[in-house]
Amino acid sequence: MQPDQLQAQQRFHIRQRLRFMVNQYEVHAVAPDGSEGGLLAFAQQKRLAFKEQVTIYTDDSKQQPLLGFKARQRLDVGATYDVTDAVGNPIGLFRKDFAQSLLRSTWHVEQPGLPPTTGQERSMPVALLRRFVDSLSWLPYHFDFVADGQPIFSVVKKWGLRDRYTVEVTHPQIDRRLVIAMAIGLDALQSR
Repeated sequence: MQPDQLQAQQRFHIRQRLRFMVNQYEVHAVAPDGSEGGLLAFAQQKRLAFKEQVTIYTDDSKQQPLLGFKARQRLDVGATYDVTDAVGNPIGLFRKDFAQSLLRSTWHVEQPGLPPTTGQERSMPVALLRRFVDSLSWLPYHFDFVADGQPIFSVVKKWGLRDRYTVEVTHPQIDRRLVIAMAIGLDALQSR
C-alpha cells in the first residue's frame, strides 16, 4: 500500500497470531461495511528481548519493511521508543509514563508538527482489575489518545481468546504508521 493510501485509512483491525517465541500481528484495513479488509502491515516481535525492537512489514512475506520501533534503553519500565520509516527516518516516538501507569496505564506519543498526545485507559475500574488480578489480563481495554483536549485516535481491545484490536483515527494529520506502532506497542509492551 502506498503511503498516501495508508494515511487515508481511518480504521484498522489488528489481530495477534499466536506463535512459539514470537508475537506476530496483522494490521488490516476496515471496509466501509465494517468488515475486515486487506492486509496493510505485518509485525513480528521476539519475546524476552533485552532491547525491544519491532519491524513492521508491508505483508507477512517480511520482504519490504514499512516502519519500525526501537527502545532507546534496555529493560526500562519507562522506555522511549523511536518510530522510524522503512529507511530509518524518524516519524515520531512513544513512551510509557511509569508514574501515572501505576494505577491507569498512560502513554505519550509525539510527532513533529503536532502537539504532544497522551493516551490513557478509559476505565479506571478495568485498569485496577487488570493490575491486581493477573488472571484478568485478558480483559478488554480502551485507550483514548488526546492532544489539547481533542481526540486523536483510540485503541480498543476486543473480547476473545486471541488479542484483537480496533483502532479509530480521528485526527487527519497523525501519521498512521505512528498509530500502528503505538497500537502494536500497547499489546507487546503493556505488561512491562
